[in-house]
Amino acid sequence: MLKNNLNLTFLKKSKAIFMMYSFMLISILFSCGGSSNQNDNLTLTPSNLVVNTDIVGTSSSNPNGDGSGTVNFNISATNATSYKILLGDGETKEVTNGNFSYTYTTSGTNEFTIYVSAYNTGQFISTSTSITIYVAPTELWSDEFNTDGAPDSSKWGYDLGAGGWGNNESQYYTNRPENVIVQNGILKITAKKESYQGAEYTSTRMKTQGKFSFKYGRVEIRAKLPSGGGTWPALWMLGSNISTVGWPACGEVDIMEHAGNRQGIVQSAMHTPSSYGNTSNLGAQTLGDISTAFHVYAVEWTSEQMVFSVDGAVHYTYNPTPKNSSTWPFDANQFIIFNIAMGGGFGGTIDPAFSQSSMEIDYIRVYN
Repeated sequence: MLKNNLNLTFLKKSKAIFMMYSFMLISILFSCGGSSNQNDNLTLTPSNLVVNTDIVGTSSSNPNGDGSGTVNFNISATNATSYKILLGDGETKEVTNGNFSYTYTTSGTNEFTIYVSAYNTGQFISTSTSITIYVAPTELWSDEFNTDGAPDSSKWGYDLGAGGWGNNESQYYTNRPENVIVQNGILKITAKKESYQGAEYTSTRMKTQGKFSFKYGRVEIRAKLPSGGGTWPALWMLGSNISTVGWPACGEVDIMEHAGNRQGIVQSAMHTPSSYGNTSNLGAQTLGDISTAFHVYAVEWTSEQMVFSVDGAVHYTYNPTPKNSSTWPFDANQFIIFNIAMGGGFGGTIDPAFSQSSMEIDYIRVYN
């Protein structure tokens, strides 16, 4: 009986000791866990996020940079182990070192909003800043017309024939030197009154189709226009997909067109499935010397709009709302066309005294 009582007492003491040690162990574990979590939160959460930007080439005369588009970034944050940067032009960088350079490529002067997040494991903080930067245009393609003779066949082809493709024009388009030639650094397209292949006039319609096309950018053409009632010179573009979708689904961009019967009024127009032919999408300005002096005819084409100008003076902006395939078929490549038509719906009545007149082009340059 005594032995049994001793055993019972021993068991009770052992159980008590086990429970005491178990409680102490659990307390220590919870205590350590809570302390570690609190310290980790303090360690893992970044703070003091600072973003500095240095636009390369900034000066009093170039407040938005030297045109290179390069920006030096210096990003820092306490406890940060990595950074994520949305650069404002659709590009994103993820880096562990906040010191890096980035080059913007959108030409012109543009403002970009930059979003920066500093990370440490799952913790992060964010901020934003804005920069205004100038990017000099990069030339994509050009023709300076510096070689006498026929235009460069690697750059230009021709539409040949009569009728004007639905415009009821009176000329027959050729590629003869009588109608198109490069002389003394100038391309000359000449419309002539002469009997040829059943037509009463000849001229040239030259194009870059199949040789050069582009999407988005700036086109500059320095030209002097012909004169005479019935002349219809044009500097324009068509969608490269015209052979598959047809016109006007391909989109047409008239950078410059002029009618000798309305001397001095320079027009730019857009032809789309929503408005074509006698389109409502047009603008114009008047110049007194377009047939005696050279001017720079230009269009600036982005994903949002087309802006038309002469010597930098804007006369029309096309920015339709809403943008869809009917109003904006301009998210695909376009090729370039130069021509002089005679008569037709836009050129009007041809002056019986007309003999010949030329459109002279000094250069065409296409920038990104």
